[in-house]
Amino acid sequence: MQFEITHTDKQSNARSGTIQTEHGIIQTPIFMPVGTLGTVKGIHQAELKESINADIILGNTYHLYLRPKTDIIHGAGGLHKFIHWDRPILTDSGGYQVYSLSGQRKIVEEGVHFRSHIDGSKHFFTPESIMDIQREIGADIIMAFDECTPYPCDYRYAKKSMGLTHRWVDRCFERFNTTEPLYGYEQTLAPIVQGSTYKDLRQASSEYIASKDAAINAIGGLSVGEPHEDMYAMTDLCCSILPKEKPRYLMGVGLPENILECIALGIDMFDCVLPSRNARHGLLYTFEGVIHIKNRKWADDYTPVDASFENHTSSFYSKAYLRHLFHVKELLAAQIATLHNLTFYLKLVRLAKQKIEEGTFGSWKDKIIPQLRTKL
Repeated sequence: MQFEITHTDKQSNARSGTIQTEHGIIQTPIFMPVGTLGTVKGIHQAELKESINADIILGNTYHLYLRPKTDIIHGAGGLHKFIHWDRPILTDSGGYQVYSLSGQRKIVEEGVHFRSHIDGSKHFFTPESIMDIQREIGADIIMAFDECTPYPCDYRYAKKSMGLTHRWVDRCFERFNTTEPLYGYEQTLAPIVQGSTYKDLRQASSEYIASKDAAINAIGGLSVGEPHEDMYAMTDLCCSILPKEKPRYLMGVGLPENILECIALGIDMFDCVLPSRNARHGLLYTFEGVIHIKNRKWADDYTPVDASFENHTSSFYSKAYLRHLFHVKELLAAQIATLHNLTFYLKLVRLAKQKIEEGTFGSWKDKIIPQLRTKL
C-alpha cells in the first residue's frame, strides 16, 4: 500500500491524497460505507460503484466470522469474490463489538471470551485468531485487535486497557508478519490508538502506535458518547504525533460536521453507520440541512430531496413520494434514502478534497457547517 499527499490546506492541517492498493486507488479524504455483513444494507454493489462512487467499503470480522463463517468466504476465494466487489475493502477487527457486548464477554490477557448475539454459543478471540480470520476474509486493510473503552471511563481502567491494546498490537504484528495473504494480493495491518479522553494516555498510545511504523494508523475509542469538543481535542493530539506521511483513519466518525472538523485536523479516512442507519429511519442529509422525511410538511413537496444531485438515481424521486413510501412501509423507501445519504457523504468528502486543492478548505468548512446542522 502506498500513500501520497497531493495537496495541503494553508488554513488548517487538512490534506488530500491517494492510497494505492492492489484493488484500486482510494482518493482521500474518504468516507467508507459500512457493509457489516458483506453488504451495505439495501444497496447493490453496482450502485456503490456507479451512483455512490465508493472507493472502498467496510466489512466486520466479528459478524462475518459468525455468519456466513470464514470457511464459506474462503471457499469463494475471499470476500471480494464472495460479494462481487473489485475495489478495496477494510475489515474492522471486532474490537468495537467486544465493547458493545459488555454483558456477554470476558476480557483476559490472552483475548476475549464471548457469546454470540445470535445463538449464545461460546467463542474466543485472540490477536492471533483475529489475524487468521482477517487473512481468510481477505480485506486489503485489516485492523489490529484492540479494546474500545466506553465513555465515561475511569482513568485507571483506561490506562490498563491501553496497555492491553498495545500488547495485543504486538501480538497482531507478530502473527501478521509470520503468515501470508491467501489470495495473491497484499494486505495491510493498521494498529489503533486508544486512551479514552485522557491526554497523557492518548499521547502515550499515539507514540507507541507510531513506533510500529505501520503503513496506516487508526484512532479508535472516540465517537462513543464523549462531547464533540473532547473528540476534536483527542483527534488533534493524535494527529500531532502520528506520522504525517501515513494515512490516518478515525474510526466510527460520524456526523457531516464531525467529518469536516476532523479533516481539518489531519484525518484522511472515516467510516460510520449513521448515514445508512439514519436513512432507514427517514433522516436525510443534504447540503441545505437535515430533513426528517416522515414529517407532515413534506407530504406535498414535489421537489427532489437535494436539488444539487442532478441526474442521480435518488434525485428522480420527490420528497412527497419518498415520504409516502416510508408511511406505507415500502422497502424501496429505505433503499432510496440510503442511496441518497451515502451519495451525500461521498459528495461531501469529494468537495472537501476539491476545496483543499483550491486552498480554500478552512473558510469553506466554517461556512458550510452551520448549513449542514440546519433542521429543515
